[in-house]
Amino acid sequence: MLLNSYIKTGMEAGTDEAGRGCLAGPVTAAAVILPKRFKNLLLNDSKIVTSSNRKILKKIIEKDALGYSVRFIDNVKIDDINILNASILAMHHSIDHLKLIPTHILVDGNRFKAYKNIPHLCIVQGDGKYMNIAAASILAKTYRDAYMEMIHLEFPMYNWKQNKGYPTAEHRAAIIKYGITKYHRLSYRLLPNDLNSF
Repeated sequence: MLLNSYIKTGMEAGTDEAGRGCLAGPVTAAAVILPKRFKNLLLNDSKIVTSSNRKILKKIIEKDALGYSVRFIDNVKIDDINILNASILAMHHSIDHLKLIPTHILVDGNRFKAYKNIPHLCIVQGDGKYMNIAAASILAKTYRDAYMEMIHLEFPMYNWKQNKGYPTAEHRAAIIKYGITKYHRLSYRLLPNDLNSF
């Protein structure tokens, strides 16, 4: 069972992102502050939670969290500042928009930039260890998936409703056939062997 890690005084936010490895679409980050006694047996790293359970958890987290926020950084900005910086920026923006100011931040992964004067701790695979990071991973994933399903309607040939912009064989075959869109990340190798010269 995940830990509900909480500092002794004040409030702790967990933050995580979704979409770093995608060829198209934004990177999305969430920040969540959970109540100290929050528990949910379904809650875990969004990558191992089923789609139906993620939707259930999204509603629970939004109802029970003391504060939550989700923010997107688009593909143009990703190309401008690189995906690591864009991921951290998305996390910072999500913390910016919490209705409560956390006194400590737990971050999924091993890279982060200091946020104002609030202490933080990076935890590798933290979304499978701490509830507030797992909750952030659920929100980041569900909001990003919904966004990709929306832009799928604009460019259905890439099947983003299914692959969510990840580099599947189907997605890459569509890039070969139809070229790129305004949502593709030009700084990424969109095709193997540097064939992405559109």
